[in-house]
Amino acid sequence: MIFSRGGFRQTLFAAIVLLAGVAPAGSAGSAPVEPVAVSARPITEFHIGRADKQFGPLEFVGGLEMTSPSRDFGALSAFRFLKAGSDFIGVADIGYWFFGTVARDADRRPVGIQNFRMQQMADQGGQPIDEKWEVDAEGLAVKDGIATVGFERNHRVSQFRIDPDNMKAPFRQLDFVVPAWELRQNRGFETVTHSNANGQHEGGLVVVSEKSLDKSGNIYAAIIEGPHRGVFTVKRNDDFDITDGAFLPDGDLLLLERSFTMAGGLKMRLRRIYGESVEKGAVADGPVLLQADMSYQIDNMEGLDVWSRDDGALMVSLISDDNHSILQRNLYLEFILHQD
Repeated sequence: MIFSRGGFRQTLFAAIVLLAGVAPAGSAGSAPVEPVAVSARPITEFHIGRADKQFGPLEFVGGLEMTSPSRDFGALSAFRFLKAGSDFIGVADIGYWFFGTVARDADRRPVGIQNFRMQQMADQGGQPIDEKWEVDAEGLAVKDGIATVGFERNHRVSQFRIDPDNMKAPFRQLDFVVPAWELRQNRGFETVTHSNANGQHEGGLVVVSEKSLDKSGNIYAAIIEGPHRGVFTVKRNDDFDITDGAFLPDGDLLLLERSFTMAGGLKMRLRRIYGESVEKGAVADGPVLLQADMSYQIDNMEGLDVWSRDDGALMVSLISDDNHSILQRNLYLEFILHQD
């Protein structure tokens, strides 16, 4: 069901977010990988009712509004491409893995989702986990066949071997460096990303929380693997929280941010964090590249990936988390990030 973008939708968004911690009926599922039928309606305008393509340094390429008859589909929290712009892996915050492929037309625009399937996450004994507080997966990084997942509520960063045909239990738990008592229950690690291989952190892992704040009101983050392990913070500007991030080729960190207030409604933002400020003891900050409200094709934007297209274009892809609500949508959006 698709509903209109009126005040009714914005007013109910706060209640939906509060209810997001409740797993929907039937989410238990089974451990085997299950194919899921996904329908996708192409989105050709980012600014609703306008043909603009350029938004600061970002050029809108296209998008998809995704629906499915499956009750497990949705709650898509994070994803990464396994094959640039094509095959992907992701995590849903009700404790599922998902896999699929973005289909494209002759002009490289996204037109559909193919071969989508889901699998429930397993505990150390290989059994499906039914308790949401145990599998509230929010952040994801992939490298060398390993998926690193950030979980909140039961805060941890776990590593899994990637097997789209049978994802098993984690083989390793990582020290996330930030003191556990500083992490808020439902505001833990939303960003898990590998730094640049040739940069100061040598491909190590960086995590950023959603809204776990220090005494100065800045957001806890850490370099958890690499030569300069340690805690840093990200400057919290306005009322935006962090929902995902990925490093750019030049070493800067691109963050996806979200805001919801009764007065201002729902918003999303992309912010470029200077790479040199991602350092132990520092307060990282940087400029806003894009900000959008409900007059744009956005929803509860939670997932981001950065990748290079076959023609050399630097791409930014975003997904939304519908919280399994008929009042929200599962979106996929795609932009070219033009460099200065």
